[in-house]
Amino acid sequence: MPSFKEPSRQRNLYGACLLTASIASGAAGTENVLEEVTVSATLRPAHAAQRSITLFAPVDIDSRSAQHLEDLLSMAPNVNTASGASRGRYLQIRGIGERSQFVEPVNASVALLLDGIDITGLGGAATTWDIEQIEILRGPQGTLLGANALAGLIGMSSSSPNKADLRLSAGIENYAGRRLGAAWGGPLGRRLSARVAAEHYATDGAITNTQLGRDDTNGRDELTLRAGALWQLAEHRLELNWHRIDIANGYDAFSLDNTRQTLSDQPGQDKLDTDLARIKWSWSGDVNLSVQVSGASTDTEYSYDEDWAYVGIAPALEYRSFDRYLRGRDMASVELRADREESGWRWAVGTYSKRERESLTRQYTYLPSDFQSQLDIDTLALFGQVDVELTPELLFYLGGRIEDRATDYRDSAAVASALDDQLWSGRLGLDWTPTRNHSFYIGVSRGVRAGGPNSSLLASLPSVQLNVAGTLAALGLFEDESLLNTELGWRWQSAEGSARSALTLFSMERKDQQVRQSVTLPRDDGSTLFIDFTDNAARGHNRGLEWQGSWMPRSDVQVNATLGYLRARFDDYTTAAGTDLSGRAQPQAPEWMGSLGLTWQVTSQWFARADWTAMDSYFFSDRHSTLSPSRQLLNGRIEWRLGTWQIALWGRNLLNKTYFTRGFGSFGNDPRKGYAVEPYYQYGEPRTYGVTLEYRR
Repeated sequence: MPSFKEPSRQRNLYGACLLTASIASGAAGTENVLEEVTVSATLRPAHAAQRSITLFAPVDIDSRSAQHLEDLLSMAPNVNTASGASRGRYLQIRGIGERSQFVEPVNASVALLLDGIDITGLGGAATTWDIEQIEILRGPQGTLLGANALAGLIGMSSSSPNKADLRLSAGIENYAGRRLGAAWGGPLGRRLSARVAAEHYATDGAITNTQLGRDDTNGRDELTLRAGALWQLAEHRLELNWHRIDIANGYDAFSLDNTRQTLSDQPGQDKLDTDLARIKWSWSGDVNLSVQVSGASTDTEYSYDEDWAYVGIAPALEYRSFDRYLRGRDMASVELRADREESGWRWAVGTYSKRERESLTRQYTYLPSDFQSQLDIDTLALFGQVDVELTPELLFYLGGRIEDRATDYRDSAAVASALDDQLWSGRLGLDWTPTRNHSFYIGVSRGVRAGGPNSSLLASLPSVQLNVAGTLAALGLFEDESLLNTELGWRWQSAEGSARSALTLFSMERKDQQVRQSVTLPRDDGSTLFIDFTDNAARGHNRGLEWQGSWMPRSDVQVNATLGYLRARFDDYTTAAGTDLSGRAQPQAPEWMGSLGLTWQVTSQWFARADWTAMDSYFFSDRHSTLSPSRQLLNGRIEWRLGTWQIALWGRNLLNKTYFTRGFGSFGNDPRKGYAVEPYYQYGEPRTYGVTLEYRR
């Protein structure tokens, strides 16, 4: 990323974000001063102080004993996840994002990067071992990443190769959880540094399959390997990163009885095997140049026992069905970037190309043969941004991106679709820093999400009655969605730097909003056909606020707090079934979220941290009215350090509150009840606790 200098009065204001942990990292001293950090997942990193951003440092990962990104996101305002898998791998920011994926290709709303490698749509790969920083950027990030960042972006950065340390970790937890990890890095000479890291994590999980007499059918088995190298010579810098993430988790989450005791006789799998790599060369001169080449090769399996039961549960009505989705995805991208700082202004321009190839094989009990599809996406983009210092206190910026996106889809049901779209996104705004302790900003940004074919719907046309086939054919393609986001922000810090506050007000207007729909239709033979597809709602809005604060009342105590308010509504939306949802809340969009954390350095050897998170209720889907109840969770950690050794006792959901991560409400699946329609829930994590022993040098 290019490195620009900050305006003179912005230099000492926050660095890039509010929430840091000087105490928890062992940096508490005689002065109550919060540390500063830098954001990298932006086109101009120094500008990040003026955005709605949440950062997670290693201390935040440690405090939750977080194995995966999903363990952290409740501390970020207006950020949520949906499960329906072994992990909460579907991401939503400000109420916008996906909730599932089956046959249809998915155009993501929230981008996910790992060391600059695009892993959007692979949320299961977001393990946290040896991750140095996680950055959550709310609002459209199209200038940086185009059509995949309509709602925002999450960037994960692994530890730098020039970080000289050795870390060994071992831990156990309830539900037969165990983890073992190691990381080492540092200089290998004057110009070369390297780093390697590895961790294995496994747990049986909190689900018991009473039919099979097993307690591991929803367990997790996750292996993370990372390697990196950094070579520097004068103005040249060469970075290499490689990641291998092997996930072999079970998926046996839903019970006909809505308990943690399942009845399935064919438990599913949620597997991911991916290799990621990038190489980036940078040159610093009058014009800074960089070239980044990245690639990813991924195979996944998502499978489940569709009937959630066993043969013999209700012989007169029961059915037996198993569904498996095998996906292969290959991605390669190249980005070239140039930037320069002149007197009073700076600019950055670049070009980006990406090739994606995704194949799907669906093996389903009721298909006469495997369903197969192939999706090819080729993207070419130009982007740029200019920043002009109108005065030492006032900065104006303007950025944009235009991309050509060619999509070619074909499948074994004789559906073929070729689209070539030109999409654009952009941003402009003003930053005003009247004093070193106050700053304000106003910004407008546009995001976009690509359209595509409803392949399942198109493939079903030959089997439906003629009087409805014409209506369905009109829904065969869904249009692009665009979003206009306006933000107002105020940042403040106390004169001595011990307290900080960040407030953002936002309004997002959505046009041709993409929504998931379904219809149930009679076939010619009298049977019933269920069709799942994407449609465009006419209008919607997502408005609210985000606040983050941090305070060190004394050198050994730090308080962090966040608050998110979100009003996400359909303005004008009637479903394919004729239901008018105008004015109803959008799914996965809790109205209120908040967190409160306390860090206390008891002595030079003892450290304690507790955090409380709260979330309002929300609809799981726009297809039914099943709600996720509100929840409040308490997490904690006590740590003892002696030289290079430390031992920690930690816990998540210490009060053992019941909450849900996915819910259905539009069908019945229990033959014992005659398939009466009722809600079904996937349970969130119960009380989980453990002990970790670490050696750090």
